[in-house]
Amino acid sequence: MTTGSVLLAGAARTLSDAGIPDAARDARRLLAHVLGVAPGRLTLVLPDPIEAGPASRYETLISRRAAREPVSHLTGRREFYGRAFHVTSDVLDPRPETETLVAEALSAPFARVLDLGTGTGCILLTLLAERATATGIGTDLSEAALAVATRNRDALGLDARATLGQGSWFEALPEGSEPFDLIVSNPPYIALDEMAGLSPEVRDHEPHMALTDGGDGLAAYRAITRDAPAHLAPGGRLMVEIGPTQGPAVAALMTGAGLADVTVLQDLDGRDRVVAGRLQAV
Repeated sequence: MTTGSVLLAGAARTLSDAGIPDAARDARRLLAHVLGVAPGRLTLVLPDPIEAGPASRYETLISRRAAREPVSHLTGRREFYGRAFHVTSDVLDPRPETETLVAEALSAPFARVLDLGTGTGCILLTLLAERATATGIGTDLSEAALAVATRNRDALGLDARATLGQGSWFEALPEGSEPFDLIVSNPPYIALDEMAGLSPEVRDHEPHMALTDGGDGLAAYRAITRDAPAHLAPGGRLMVEIGPTQGPAVAALMTGAGLADVTVLQDLDGRDRVVAGRLQAV
């Protein structure tokens, strides 16, 4: 029987030899997951003996991480805006950069929100969790992604306020759907010729349909900005996450669609991350 300290040291070496960034951090996170303890308390249990079963499970996870499988896929969860979300290979991992969109959306009141390409549901569900009287709809083309979003919705107790629908962008909305005062989206924005440069964790383990449009990375923005005005209430806001070089192009699409007060917002690293516009009140 070995100890947590011995397992952790060996795992960190394995991940480091495999070229994993922050190898020691990932080794700790995976050991905490296997042992069922909070990562911050792992040090307290490292001297304890580890039975063969948990040790074997840990070594399996380390081997998978060394093969560049994301930590979130190994643990089945990812933190976003202070909440844990279930994730699988059928959805994009919630990313810290997307919190920029959420924070901006929360900067003004809204009662009815639409999330296009909802994936895990992290944007929609976070907005509803932060605004107790709001309701919303999340749409996605992927049935498997909607299953993940449904699990997250139910785990957060939001089933009474969040509806999920399958289909392409606005086509998934129920017939006669009322307009929204907030529409948000983190659509596929990576150009096809940029895919090869992504990290293996993203390129090989996240759904390509959620990453790229197979073209110049702007197809989703063209569709969303074209149809959003018809689904926004007067004064309603449209907000989309973008790649760091896409601000001018997406802002031009919003302006061309008749939206006003179009703004490009930066994330905490100073990169363009969100484009926001507003439908002028009549």
